[in-house]
Amino acid sequence: MRSHDCRLQVAALCWRYVPVPEVLLVTSLRTRRWILPKGWPQDGLSLSQSAAAEAYEEAGVRGEIWPTPLGEYHYLKEKGGVGHPCRVEVYPLLVTGGDLTWPEKGERKRHWLPFEQAVRRIAEPELRKLLLSFRKLQLAA
Repeated sequence: MRSHDCRLQVAALCWRYVPVPEVLLVTSLRTRRWILPKGWPQDGLSLSQSAAAEAYEEAGVRGEIWPTPLGEYHYLKEKGGVGHPCRVEVYPLLVTGGDLTWPEKGERKRHWLPFEQAVRRIAEPELRKLLLSFRKLQLAA
């Protein structure tokens, strides 16, 4: 898939230390697979701000978002039996707080996992590589 042939989405790689680094995964609405909070860019927001908004809408978390993406991955978004190619820019978000209720609470599950366990639950190979590369950055820091 070439990037210019894809629709752009944004995702938040939500992470925290408790006492080891963990990443937050949510279930997708239709297939219930484990993913990062993601969605379409929102009018009036930067791409990183849109990713932070998705983190709140889908998982109820807030924090410090990186202004530039960690990287990107590609996948096919199934809609009406047709696969639409998407490119997803991933923005790390250090979670500093959250709410007990949020817009999609009843529609998704969320789960905090150590990075290595989270990687095993993610289906997209490019996204698994991004999580592992971010984990290496955390170990080097």
